[in-house]
Amino acid sequence: MSPSHEMRDQRRDRDEMPPALASMWRLCRLGYSHEPGLLVAAFGLALFAALPDALLALWLKLLGQGVLEHRRGLLVAAALGMAVSAAATWFLRTVSTRIQRRFRDKVTIALESHVARLQASVATIAHHERPDYLDRLSVLREQVFVLDHMYMSLFSTAGWILRLIVIIGLLMSIHPALALLAFFAIPTVLTSTWRPGVERAAQEQGAQHDRLAKHLFLTATTAPPGKEVRVTGIADRLVTQRREAWEKWYGPVAASRWASAWWHTLAWAIFGGGYVGAVVFVARGMRASPGNVLLVLAAGARLSAYIGATVGEIGFLRGIWLDGSKRLVWLERYAESVVADEDRPVPDTLTDGIRFEHLSFAYPGTDRLVLDDVDLFLPAGSVVAVVGENGAGKSTLVKLLCKLYEPTSGAILVDGVPLARMPAEEWRTRLAGAFQDFFRFEFEARHSVGVGDVPRIDDEPAVATAVDRAGADDVVQRLEAGLATQLGPTWPEGVEVSFGQWQKLALARGFMRDAPLVLVLDEPTAALDAETEHSLFERYASTSRQGAAEGRITVLVSHRFSTVRMADLIVVLDGSRVVEIGSHADLLGRGGTYAELYGIQASAYQ
Repeated sequence: MSPSHEMRDQRRDRDEMPPALASMWRLCRLGYSHEPGLLVAAFGLALFAALPDALLALWLKLLGQGVLEHRRGLLVAAALGMAVSAAATWFLRTVSTRIQRRFRDKVTIALESHVARLQASVATIAHHERPDYLDRLSVLREQVFVLDHMYMSLFSTAGWILRLIVIIGLLMSIHPALALLAFFAIPTVLTSTWRPGVERAAQEQGAQHDRLAKHLFLTATTAPPGKEVRVTGIADRLVTQRREAWEKWYGPVAASRWASAWWHTLAWAIFGGGYVGAVVFVARGMRASPGNVLLVLAAGARLSAYIGATVGEIGFLRGIWLDGSKRLVWLERYAESVVADEDRPVPDTLTDGIRFEHLSFAYPGTDRLVLDDVDLFLPAGSVVAVVGENGAGKSTLVKLLCKLYEPTSGAILVDGVPLARMPAEEWRTRLAGAFQDFFRFEFEARHSVGVGDVPRIDDEPAVATAVDRAGADDVVQRLEAGLATQLGPTWPEGVEVSFGQWQKLALARGFMRDAPLVLVLDEPTAALDAETEHSLFERYASTSRQGAAEGRITVLVSHRFSTVRMADLIVVLDGSRVVEIGSHADLLGRGGTYAELYGIQASAYQ
């Protein structure tokens, strides 16, 4: 099989949803692995609690028979049986509920942590951007908060099924043909298991409209966009568009609910006809005793209630558990597929360099190549600047180097070894850097910087060194408690800092690692003025050259051509391709794209 066919097959397997029952069993094993004792206890008590409740129909038969036949002993025995059943049902149900709640509380955090860990540990970030994956993850994120209820539903379903078995056994004690009453319930079971799937499919089909409605709601009601919402006066437009998006989602969902409800009603009408027929058969056809007629009435009524409860729980399992477990297993398989064939170690030092061979890339869900047939060599021990206009593919090149995406075609070689064969987690321990689209970690300032090297997150001298490297000392000095200051105004004693100050702290975070193999700086100073950025870049280049003996490579990405003159090698991207490579002097001498753009920017500062 060719590599292209193999890759296509892997992606097809990754995209497909796994089988329902296998997914359900996998989720059961997951709960058992976390809380085996509580799961077994909760399941056993759910079964024990079902028995005394199911026997009430028998006690009613004996009670009626005792009254009609004037048999005092039978009357007393039936009354005692009813009392014991009622007390046992209450006691076992109470204990069972307590055990189930304890199990639910413990397994909830385990399942939520499992889902969070899976999403955070996927080597690439494509699943955060593909629309079809986003729809699945959007539904899964909502389902994960009720995953614990799925186990409760399983326990309840087992209890209801046991009740049904007892009731059917009582009916068959009168006549075996009465077991056919259970077959009249099959349509209700089928529609109950079918309905949630149909409704869930309609929900997922319109998930993008639901996500848009939620996004517009957050835009209209949260603080970050608050200023622009008020200045632009788009509040009414946001409300209107949210309503339209919600209706696009809810319309098909409501239609599917109504259609499935009619079929479910028809199924219950079939069972009702069978129940009436069973009563007529016993009372008129068999000319049974009043006690047996009473048993059929009581057992049939309870059978109706039990079937209703059972199909309701099965519907919940079908709609939430089977559906949610399929998504969970899909996420597990997706995470596993991304790390397949990563069997080569990451080198301690670079002796040759990093080579991009015929590299092409298109973002998930699109066919437009952001990088097209890129051939590029980054020598070990060099400082490389990547420049180009917005949309030229600069940040994409860096993301591929960080293994945040898989190339659409081509390869990245690290000292001749395919980067795709190196474990992403191990590779990233040898990377350091800062990005323009940084995240604001609202921790104490020391930890907001320290997460750049988690093993040393509490090493204050290391944090202080990183702050100095980033030129962020002025930011820390302005904080009331220095590095111990809580960042973020929504937290107790938290303070707000400006965007530029956040960017400097993010830059410091990128300098936490002392000797990275590759240092990536993807426009990390875009909020700063050109003079400050130039000064910082000169410092980075000087520091990087001190680590040239280890083959360290520094990649600087900037749209400001004047700040990257100190780089050993300047790569010019234009229209998704590499159009020029060379030093600052070489590129100016050629009079090509770099010289033209450099001249335009230089004249703007005059």
